[in-house]
Amino acid sequence: MDKCTRRDFLKASAVAAAAGIGSLTSVGKLLADKGKPAEQPNIIFFFSDQQRWDTLGCYGQKLPITPNLDKMAKEGVLFENAFTVQPVCGPARAVIQTGTYATETGCFRNGIGIRPDTKTMATYLSDAGYEVGYIGKWHLASDASTKGSAVPADHRGGYKDYWLASNVLEFTSHGYDGHMFDADNKQVDFKGYRVDCVTDFAIDYLKTRDRKKPFFLFVSYIEPHFQNDHKHFEGPIGSKENFKDFEVPGDLVGTGGDWKEEYPDYLGCCNSLDTNLGRMRDELKKLGMEDNTVILYTSDHGCHFRTRNAEYKRSCHEDSIRIPMLAYGPGFKGGKTVKELVSLIDIAPTVLSMAGVKEPSYMRGRPMQDLVTGKAKDWPQEVFVQISESGTGRAIRTKKWKYCVWVDKEKAGGLPGADVFNESHLYDLDKDPNERNNLVADPKCAGVRKKLAVILKRRMKEAGEKVPEILPAV
Repeated sequence: MDKCTRRDFLKASAVAAAAGIGSLTSVGKLLADKGKPAEQPNIIFFFSDQQRWDTLGCYGQKLPITPNLDKMAKEGVLFENAFTVQPVCGPARAVIQTGTYATETGCFRNGIGIRPDTKTMATYLSDAGYEVGYIGKWHLASDASTKGSAVPADHRGGYKDYWLASNVLEFTSHGYDGHMFDADNKQVDFKGYRVDCVTDFAIDYLKTRDRKKPFFLFVSYIEPHFQNDHKHFEGPIGSKENFKDFEVPGDLVGTGGDWKEEYPDYLGCCNSLDTNLGRMRDELKKLGMEDNTVILYTSDHGCHFRTRNAEYKRSCHEDSIRIPMLAYGPGFKGGKTVKELVSLIDIAPTVLSMAGVKEPSYMRGRPMQDLVTGKAKDWPQEVFVQISESGTGRAIRTKKWKYCVWVDKEKAGGLPGADVFNESHLYDLDKDPNERNNLVADPKCAGVRKKLAVILKRRMKEAGEKVPEILPAV
């Protein structure tokens, strides 16, 4: 117990004694009533990869893919309109860990790691007395040479107390079987379905830790991400049969891509994640930690199944940027639905707030607890998105509009930004939620584009970018 907490505890004990209150529970309540947390909660970050929001029942999925997540949404808080701010793996992870935009971290595309001296959620939580651990896919260590190897200690983002990971997990494993590396860079093999095995390691951690401190455990799965070398989404055996009767999402109806053959396995991956979330919650209950553990579930980006470009994400469309997000635990209970727009930029401030840590002023997002409690004032009315690799793009997503500007890959020259963009996309999401009718060249929408361009430029400036020139669509 640190000096400030001990002083508060002794003062509360004296007050409790004078009032004839003798129990430690009552003392804890007295501290909580004063606005100080009686006990820092444990925090589990349950992280999927490339998962669409509409794979969950609580977002409208009709097949029984996610009964545990649906139950968690009924008990906790569902963020109905949640988005990534960079629809590709490495940059999205950099945003989550730092609370700043990908161009600010320097990790604006895959293959660029965050700097060793970067302060992350783990850094701040460790300073606040937390044990910090990481299991699974990291994807933030240096360059391509580390894809299939161990992550050096100084590239682990401050996760210093427990480590079992691969920089790019799809390079050291498949849907079944593979390996990761422990804190001493020793290879740790696993056999079985990958989601189950990663969860086994997480449960072992929960069962064997010494409990002297609260913990923050980041569990990073690769599912339902495409298995690169097999060119296939790898659900558990039986997925193709079990989930063949899916309803085609509206954005995929009548399109090409590979969703017809791949979607059942994709849903099988999502179902496995849900099953393993249930396993983890059951274990927390067995260990008596359920009431003082927050679980936050989200993904790095969505998946459009090669219908918007030649691969699966890296576009401004809803199927690339809209993600599931829900939480359960202290501060996140009651079956609430938050309708305001939130994004991965809000994750770091939210996690720090769970621990009673004030977010540093340089973080770009805000604690989502303010939305849950109704205390939020002037919450942003748009989400700002940076896009890389397929080209260089910038977009905003409001409740009604999607507006994007673009520089082709050849012209971008591999740089994180550009001085001049062309308008590329405009969608009226009220009338066209599946984004089939691009209004970017419609003269009737010239006024809308002008207003949105002003907002986009402001958001770029706030993210530390140079204000660009925006030209009409080519």
